[in-house]
Amino acid sequence: MPFPTTRLRRMRQSEPLRSMVRETRLTPKNFIYPLFVCPGEGIRKEISSMPGVYNLSVDEAVKEAKESKSFGLGGIILFGLPETKDEIATGAWADDGIVQRATRAIKQEVRDLVVIGDVCLCEYMSHGHCGVVQKKKQTAGAGSLAQQGSGAAAKPAIDPEYEILNDPTLEILAKTAVSLAKAGIDIIAPSDMMDGRVGAIRKGLDQAGLANTPILSYAAKFASGFYGPFREAADSAPQFGDRRSYQMDGANLREAMREIELDIEEGADMIMVKPAMPYLDVIAEARRRFDLPIAAYQVSGEYAMLQAAIRNGWLDRDRVMLESLTSIRRAGAQLILTYFAKDAAKLL
Repeated sequence: MPFPTTRLRRMRQSEPLRSMVRETRLTPKNFIYPLFVCPGEGIRKEISSMPGVYNLSVDEAVKEAKESKSFGLGGIILFGLPETKDEIATGAWADDGIVQRATRAIKQEVRDLVVIGDVCLCEYMSHGHCGVVQKKKQTAGAGSLAQQGSGAAAKPAIDPEYEILNDPTLEILAKTAVSLAKAGIDIIAPSDMMDGRVGAIRKGLDQAGLANTPILSYAAKFASGFYGPFREAADSAPQFGDRRSYQMDGANLREAMREIELDIEEGADMIMVKPAMPYLDVIAEARRRFDLPIAAYQVSGEYAMLQAAIRNGWLDRDRVMLESLTSIRRAGAQLILTYFAKDAAKLL
């Protein structure tokens, strides 16, 4: 897309941004550290399925941000656990939302650290889905798909009674992005996988006078079994069904390229593949086709399974940590979101 939707200068505004998108070497600058921010004060609660990862109150998140800067990390990405949830994800876009408060506190105490805001609604929706939910209209006399079939062996439908509405969700996503950017977020990272979300967010940011705010799109986010520990960390498991009607089918490489291309056309400045290690071929193909900076998310399940093997003494911690990150970098990812960020930075 031409100017003003495409602004290549967005990624040149500061040394941390310029350093983040340089195309070679594995250094701490390539790592983005995820933080889970929760209400309260003095809270540092370890997530049982992710040893060494915590739910953090704002004051503790500030401490982690300071430490992340001291290790030379490229940045942090914030996920929020709100006080309350509802069906319009109010906590995601409210001026006093948990991520907005954390961002202001971090920006006040830590200079020159890139702060990324994950834009998704699952943590803030009462039903745990990434978009607006509507009850399906039932045909008279017809039961749900789960009630059809032969006997007890009939397989339940993915979403027998509800559907996730795409277009009404876009407005909420755009509001959330604008709210986060106004709070001081440096980069907006939509992870919902609704069609058209990048364009809606780009329009919302531009109209709010935030044309220089970059977008890092989770362009190829697959419906994966490796997300389980994250859903414990963020309290974001769906209350019914699953997310296969909007996240990608893991078998589809060509469709992933279409998703990425569409997001670039809508104004994405960077793109992401998630998960990382099970989809190295997708990262490599995206690197071959596209010139934008590419990120990959070494997700909670990847981290948890390595930690489990390390704690059982089956794997050498330092070797497999760096080997896994090197594989992602070698495939073509310039940025790696990883829970190993601080530990890997110490080694490097």
